[in-house]
Amino acid sequence: MRRRPLRPLLAGRAAAVAVSIGALLGPALATAPAHADARATCELQDGIVLRDTIGNTFTKALYCDNLPADLYGRPTFSAPVTGWLLLSPSWFTCYSIGPKDTKGNDVWYYTQGDRVGDLPYIKGWGNVPAEMVQLPAGMPHPAAGLPRCPWY
Repeated sequence: MRRRPLRPLLAGRAAAVAVSIGALLGPALATAPAHADARATCELQDGIVLRDTIGNTFTKALYCDNLPADLYGRPTFSAPVTGWLLLSPSWFTCYSIGPKDTKGNDVWYYTQGDRVGDLPYIKGWGNVPAEMVQLPAGMPHPAAGLPRCPWY
């Protein structure tokens, strides 16, 4: 199984943050392969603190398998691409409602990408359509317990 620590907010602190988070959450980050079936794993974590580059603080995150994806500056396909999800699993701090994806979902999840795109000062934070987040079979979007993003 592959594990990935939380992506750090500042690139210069990546190693320290990864070691700290990995030590705290180690077993919670173990997941199954990235495809939607009964083996897909998602877990809601409480009591964490994540801050994005525009001043929002989040105390919950959904750790879930995902497909590689573009991240958008707003929950719409016409927004600038702010980053990319390249690895799985990833964490998602909240959800918004936007245009439907190819599977008919209008839910979009907010996260920080593995790679920064347009608007580098945002450091890869953005929205991804629900079809890219691999919830276990039978679990509907948005994932239960994940808060709605404060700006929508």
